[in-house]
Amino acid sequence: MLARDLMGVRVYRAPAKDKAVDKDGAPREPKRLGRVHFPVFIPDGTRVVGFMVKLPDVAGMIKQKDRFVALDALTVYEGTFAVTDVRENFDAPAAKRLGIDLDRCLIWTGMDVLTESGEKIGWCVDASFNGKTGAVDHFVLTASSASSALVGNLEMPVAYLRGYRNGAMVVSDETKGLQFTGGAAAKAAEVTVVATEKVKKGAAVLDDKGSKALDKGSRALGRQLGKTKGMFKSFASEYRKAAGTAKSASVRKKK
Repeated sequence: MLARDLMGVRVYRAPAKDKAVDKDGAPREPKRLGRVHFPVFIPDGTRVVGFMVKLPDVAGMIKQKDRFVALDALTVYEGTFAVTDVRENFDAPAAKRLGIDLDRCLIWTGMDVLTESGEKIGWCVDASFNGKTGAVDHFVLTASSASSALVGNLEMPVAYLRGYRNGAMVVSDETKGLQFTGGAAAKAAEVTVVATEKVKKGAAVLDDKGSKALDKGSRALGRQLGKTKGMFKSFASEYRKAAGTAKSASVRKKK
């Protein structure tokens, strides 16, 4: 399962077992909770433990803080993606039940990626993990949207992850030797055996002229949860700032 496949998916609150049916014996309808926002990983990146869920705005105007929902609490109820509405499945109680420190957990997707030797190779756009256990198989890295479209992405085994430092994902130097998968050039490579250097240089040109602004606004802003103001703070203002849409110094001061 890819984390990106779940982004934006609606999540509902399913009634607890003792409240699953109404007085007439009919199943109770699930209530809307929000949409999946970001996957949350334990510090070493080997397991997804849940998701930050973006709650709907109050009256369409007032932002609400994201809520943490444990992965093992997610299920299907009455045909919807849902979480049983008991406190042990949300936020701090869920973290306590799972035995994790949410302040130390990370959102790897959207994070800049550096090798151990300090070379910047792009950023993390996705992660493949087991939907039941949360065990991560690999991370998906890219240099830019243009590079992703032309030469594809790098599928980095989780064993190559070395840690988190100064807001970046640090990976093994061996990552530079991985082969690209997907993308127009990679598909062509299935026929031509290898992607040519001209294709790679073409991607670099597009990076300089066309893709930087797109990437800047589309990244998920990976981070350590404890670095935010409050464990479950909404990421909306940080996203606007990164996308270059912050409108005033007063807005920036709130970050």
